[in-house]
Amino acid sequence: MSSNDFRLERYVELSPESKEIAEKELRETPERVKEALEKLRELLKENTDLYFGDDDETLTIFLRPCKWYPESAIALMRRVAEFKRDNASLINGLLPEHEMTAFLEHKVVNVLKGRDHKGRRVLMVNVGGSWNTKKVNADQLFRLFYLIHEAAMLEPESQVRGTVVVMDFHDMGWSQTMALSPAFSKRLLTFIQDAMPLRLKEVHFVKQPRIFSVVWKMFSPFIREKLRARIFFHGSDMESFHKHMAPSHLPADYGGQLDAIDYSGAQWYPVINEILPHINNWNSYGFVKKT
Repeated sequence: MSSNDFRLERYVELSPESKEIAEKELRETPERVKEALEKLRELLKENTDLYFGDDDETLTIFLRPCKWYPESAIALMRRVAEFKRDNASLINGLLPEHEMTAFLEHKVVNVLKGRDHKGRRVLMVNVGGSWNTKKVNADQLFRLFYLIHEAAMLEPESQVRGTVVVMDFHDMGWSQTMALSPAFSKRLLTFIQDAMPLRLKEVHFVKQPRIFSVVWKMFSPFIREKLRARIFFHGSDMESFHKHMAPSHLPADYGGQLDAIDYSGAQWYPVINEILPHINNWNSYGFVKKT
């Protein structure tokens, strides 16, 4: 297994195909990019209660999911600031080292090597029997998700192509069901729908048992129509899953043609740890701290 399998594609130019997608889906042209960056810098200066970096990379993180509309981007910045304020006890000052044990010793959150057939990053969340809720609680599960999103948002290809989340409920029992509480559900969905500067294209639920209906009743009230249209339920029907995710880019665990998964968040931990300067900056963003 090559170390190149686990790397962040941060300082790379968009592929020709991604440039076409960016122009078609995100209105991205050199002229519009230049204008939007300048306008968002102005808006940041006017919104004196907000503090975010004004470098091109940071501004692009907010502008791409907002299709280069500066007014939408500043609104997203404000929602991020509100989420960080409202969940400060959970994510304030969060660093990879704080969840090192969860990354290295527990196979709860993983990212597939490479990308799917549409060039998207795929986040795997194992909330079935392999999730020991006594060792990694729901708050920690969210923190892992949060740290991984901080890395993914730096990848230009991910900004344009978007991301996919696969939630695997294999062998889910009562302890996992109880851990996925209404409070966790609301926090996760508020983050995904309001305060995550990434294009979440699809969410797939696989291998869910009957008890999953209890979890869905907790999640469902917080899901708005835009996200609801992107959620798909497959159970053990991998052919259904393959209608969205090509087997050529999936591991054998999901009926795919690639080798079975033999890696975990442990391999991704060093990748996330390498972006500490970005994470420290991100921790400082939000509302201006009152003195």
